[in-house]
Amino acid sequence: MGEKFPRSSGILLHPTSLPTRFGVGDFGPAAYEFADFLARSGQSVWQVLPLGPTGYGDSPYQCFSAFAGNPLLISLELLLAEGWLAADDLETFRGLPVDQVDYEAVSQLKLPLLKKAYQQFRAKSADKKGFSDFKERQKHWLDHFALFMALKDAHGGAAWVRWERDFVRRDAAALERAHQQYSEATESHKFTQYLFFRQWTKLRQHCADRGIRIMGDLPIYVAHDSADVWANPEFFLLDENGNPKKVAGVPPDYFSATGQLWGNPIYNWEKLRETGFRWWIERFRAAFQLFDLVRVDHFRGFEAYWEVPSGEATAINGRWTKAPGVEVFTVVQSVLGDLPILAENLGVITPEVEAIRHHFHFPGMAILQFAFGTDPQGPTFRPHNYSRDLVAYTGTHDNDTIIGWWTSSGAGDSTRTEQDIREEREYASNYLNTDGHKVHWAFIRALMASVANTVMFPLQDIFGLGSEARMNIPSKLGWNWRWRFRGGALTEDVSEHLKELTTIYERLPQV
Repeated sequence: MGEKFPRSSGILLHPTSLPTRFGVGDFGPAAYEFADFLARSGQSVWQVLPLGPTGYGDSPYQCFSAFAGNPLLISLELLLAEGWLAADDLETFRGLPVDQVDYEAVSQLKLPLLKKAYQQFRAKSADKKGFSDFKERQKHWLDHFALFMALKDAHGGAAWVRWERDFVRRDAAALERAHQQYSEATESHKFTQYLFFRQWTKLRQHCADRGIRIMGDLPIYVAHDSADVWANPEFFLLDENGNPKKVAGVPPDYFSATGQLWGNPIYNWEKLRETGFRWWIERFRAAFQLFDLVRVDHFRGFEAYWEVPSGEATAINGRWTKAPGVEVFTVVQSVLGDLPILAENLGVITPEVEAIRHHFHFPGMAILQFAFGTDPQGPTFRPHNYSRDLVAYTGTHDNDTIIGWWTSSGAGDSTRTEQDIREEREYASNYLNTDGHKVHWAFIRALMASVANTVMFPLQDIFGLGSEARMNIPSKLGWNWRWRFRGGALTEDVSEHLKELTTIYERLPQV
């Protein structure tokens, strides 16, 4: 734990939330400015959400691939600097929201420019060897993904189960014809991935040069409409038409009284075991190539998972089914070595789940926002009960902001009464010794002062923003994942205050 998660602090910010003039954050100048802000502020971890190409609901937890990158994160400014776009190409991004991401509008403007960059690359680039080497290194997933996306484009974006039967069944002759027919489109998709990984690698090196490690996020499940499921149907519980027999979710909890019905297909763990968990080895290998640290989302699903029959409207009528967690991590560790993993152990956590975590020395999580109410894990989320092998948060991407939580009336919240909210707020006020003025800093200071080795803060809590800046409301569709901050918000005052707390509580990066 010490070397992988030393005493430190950091900020949670997904790159889409960075300020740009292109309607969505990316790996361009604003990302480098944010990394420099982290360094000035004494922070040593930048946590991001999954970086894959988003599909259903624009969620980074529902991606078209567990291995590919999101084209929307590619910086057009950097492509301009390399001569793959012209200045006029960048003038089409006008009238887009400043504080939100309009994913559909951004996609319609940006994706054609990435195709244009590919044409420019073909015509004059001297870096064809770099592209060729990239394709060879990533061949194990890139070929399937590029063809999947080309076929998806050819079918108007329809899910793969709605394609022609030969494509659904992956008939060898049909796939060979598709490779020939869509060769130009598949090469374009491969080039887009080359751009993504090229820009990300340079940004990550910029962070490393400043003592900043990047923590990524590995969702336990993959989207049904993904290259992963289409190319590897035997690893998932599907019917003869390719549809899930059962889907993933969680039972009722503090996020939702009816549970969360995610809809992801359940793994065929027996088939995965027969291959020596090869797919999981490659998935973790890819994650560790992208990130310095990896948060495994819904870690408890490796011990037992909540499976719901397909067609259910909610997650209530599910059941717990055992999973081979120890086997998986034992095999992955034997191949990849020591695993710099943070286990997201929130929700219905059993002694068996914690036993796996402790066996592999993975730190768990604590959420300070849940420390003062009726949540069963509440006592373990209070700083006086922390252990050192812990990553503590004011809140995560699924929480309201601290200010939003503090000022909320609880309207529409079926899990808490008005009295619950009053008592929760009174307890927090007494515990943190605050009258509510700048309560977000009281939360931040409490975590900074704790013994938890690593503490993390969503940037919204650093800024003291309200519910308008919330990133996600679990189990609810619409307007999630859209928040962005404006340029100029990373002020010296904020940086100095953060640096002061980091210094007082001895969380500065180790030189």
